[in-house]
Amino acid sequence: MKLKAYDIDIYKLPNKAHEYQYNIRQDFFKHFENSLISEGKLQADITLDKQERLIVLKFHIYGTVELECDRSLEKFDYPLDTKEQIILQYGAEEQELSEELAVITRNTQRINVAQYIYEFIGLSIPMKKLHPRYEDNDSPFAEGEIVYSSGAANQQEDDTKDQLDPRWDILKKLKN
Repeated sequence: MKLKAYDIDIYKLPNKAHEYQYNIRQDFFKHFENSLISEGKLQADITLDKQERLIVLKFHIYGTVELECDRSLEKFDYPLDTKEQIILQYGAEEQELSEELAVITRNTQRINVAQYIYEFIGLSIPMKKLHPRYEDNDSPFAEGEIVYSSGAANQQEDDTKDQLDPRWDILKKLKN
């Protein structure tokens, strides 16, 4: 299995909190197909709280990932700091109930946290990736962007068109 280093043997763990730390580097991201991230220097601190009926995994992932600017295509380091939680509940069969809750069986020997770490990193990356030097001058009316508006300006424009084209008068009479 890939990413064996991210396996946590839970079968014989006593019921209490356990701490784990993982260094996330370039080789981590290579294991995921079509990854948007290829470089990163991150630390993942995980607290696994094993209880009688469930396991609570608390993730704190922080560091930097290398992103490509959507505007200039330059690479830059994006600071990342996220805290997430997953609850694994014991049940009859393994299934994922929601993004934060999954069911595992009592016979589950180990859990692999690599996929969780990868997903949390991906969710922390903004949709619009801008180099820090562009963040301050990023206006909603950027060059080349089409702006749609509804309001008084459009109403005035429509009124001007109505006055200039006499065909509208005929249509307005039919409407009334």
